[in-house]
Amino acid sequence: MALDNLAVTAKPIFDVNRGYWNSGVRDDIQQQHWSRTHIGDRIDIAAWRAFLPRVPRDPYVNARWKRMSWLHLNDTGHVEPLGTCPMAQGGRFNDAQSMADKLRWYSPLESTLVERSDFKAFVRAWAHLWGIGTREPILVQISGIRGWAAQDPLQGQGIHADGCKYLSILVLNRENISGGTNHVYRDKQGTQPLAACEMSPGEILHLRDDKVFHGADTLSPATPGVPFERFIVIINSCFTDGFQNRMLRRHFPQAILNPIFD
Repeated sequence: MALDNLAVTAKPIFDVNRGYWNSGVRDDIQQQHWSRTHIGDRIDIAAWRAFLPRVPRDPYVNARWKRMSWLHLNDTGHVEPLGTCPMAQGGRFNDAQSMADKLRWYSPLESTLVERSDFKAFVRAWAHLWGIGTREPILVQISGIRGWAAQDPLQGQGIHADGCKYLSILVLNRENISGGTNHVYRDKQGTQPLAACEMSPGEILHLRDDKVFHGADTLSPATPGVPFERFIVIINSCFTDGFQNRMLRRHFPQAILNPIFD
């Protein structure tokens, strides 16, 4: 069952990879609403990185590169693409003028990545961790920052929540980087810090997005005059943002969505 008391209408899928997550991850999430662990031995990071040079530039945010796809577990428990739906974050969850209250369309993840066995195992294990069942939309993004000078990796979002219940951030690469520490807070103002995580490739940060807030420090080149790059995978589901849920209902009428009153 899900990690909170809200009933999930979809039937949870039994996942054969019950040992996917290190011991203590579920306890951490239950007790403090976040957990940090390493899955570098579960995925072929080098193979995943091979897709990064083909990630297109984000059309809405300068100096960022992005792909995204909507996936779900079908009625037999297999990971499959859902189709096209825009990302839609309301201003309640996104403070950046370039992104808030806009429909954002991105190129999908490459099918050869989505069809990889370690990618599918990752998505299934992630869904099992949070109690995500069949036909519940799961958003998977590859998002990266490249450059020669200091960059805000959040592009104006600041300390924020993404408008969902369950969110995880997996680091794929970190080249010539100074900064970029991920922070977890109890409050949006940042007066109650909970964690500061400078994550290496293969590390993943799990968050109860409706219970805590997160942010990240400025990225700078560790060696001046040499370009830097940081790419992450963001995976989330069970949306609390009414704007996003309206788009999901429009594009995926058979999907099972988080019941909200917005």
